[in-house]
Amino acid sequence: MNTTAPRGERLIIALAGRTNTGKSSLINALTGQEISIVSPEPGTTTDPVDKSYELLPLGPVTFVDTAGLDDLSSLGAERVKRSLKVLWRSDITLFVADQTGLSDGDRRLLADLKSRKIPVLVAFNKGDIALPPAEAEEFCRANGITCLRVSALEGRGVREVKEAMVSLVPSEYVRENPLVGDLVEAGQWVVLVVPIDLAAPKGRLILPQVQVLRDLLDQDALAVVVKERELERVVESLGEEISLVITDSQAVLKVAGDLPESVKMTTFSILMARYKGELSAFAKGAEVLDRLKSGDAVLIAEACSHHQQADDIGRVKIPRWIRQYTGLSLRFDFAQGMDFPESLEEYSLVVQCGGCMLTRREMLRRIEECRRRGVEITNYGVLLSKVQGLLDRVMEPFGENR
Repeated sequence: MNTTAPRGERLIIALAGRTNTGKSSLINALTGQEISIVSPEPGTTTDPVDKSYELLPLGPVTFVDTAGLDDLSSLGAERVKRSLKVLWRSDITLFVADQTGLSDGDRRLLADLKSRKIPVLVAFNKGDIALPPAEAEEFCRANGITCLRVSALEGRGVREVKEAMVSLVPSEYVRENPLVGDLVEAGQWVVLVVPIDLAAPKGRLILPQVQVLRDLLDQDALAVVVKERELERVVESLGEEISLVITDSQAVLKVAGDLPESVKMTTFSILMARYKGELSAFAKGAEVLDRLKSGDAVLIAEACSHHQQADDIGRVKIPRWIRQYTGLSLRFDFAQGMDFPESLEEYSLVVQCGGCMLTRREMLRRIEECRRRGVEITNYGVLLSKVQGLLDRVMEPFGENR
């Protein structure tokens, strides 16, 4: 079982429903493992529980078991809020009801999931006790929602649930998104510039660098990995044989100065922006820097939680670079982890991190949410190249293929 795939490369399937409908029993039946505690007592699952699983023919996925959406305990409101946040970033929601059918709250939530374009499958569990009301199944059919009868206790309908989930997978998940392989050919030289500084993880490369290197190896390209101060020696040795240079965004200015104009270059972050989101949307968002006014608010969104360092890229460097570029007094707010603010209208620009911990669908949903609220969005690498006057150069390798 492939449980080592990066989180950002796994499909997220969230199980949701009222308390005691059998969500935990169903996730255990789906995975064939005791993932969640099963108890007749309502509210046993208090926080989201996730489990990596190999769902064939898709590959690695993450199942997330959530707390009951009608939790009336003292902490129930907070638990429900956490559960809903998981649903809004899921690739598929498996909604678990039981033989009692659908409540008014269930129907409202299913309608909300549909409006957010999140694929949803309803499993009427506890079929060993009784069948669901016909009107509940009719509600699903009338709203274009697939529904199945299941008994997690007896294992009935589990295979059908897996097959239905596979059929609901969004096309953008199963298609192969280009990372770097479409920019080079077998046998061509590609130089990767990887600074090793205080922000670099000890003993390893960061995920985008690893993914780019692997993609180049898959394409049979000739990859050379160097630190920024060694680039000149490599250029002297290989010269015009270099087809592409890929650098960390923070070294883009030095790298550009060490390269002949004839050598194409881009950044790891920009490759990830195209791989996970919409590069053209991020480039458009960067142009907002030229239209900001004093007092405007900018949101810096980091997808992963990490210890803040003295010269943190998101919390320190990017705000500093934006202030230097614009010469304006601006307000900066920060969102960390998987949370994305519900109110975006107060911001003139959202600056998203590279998103290596986000799935493509999560990134696209953030872009779409910004569009819906009339706010432009860019990402770290695009913004860094913009403020250093190199955006056109690092975008040039993509041509019209953005």
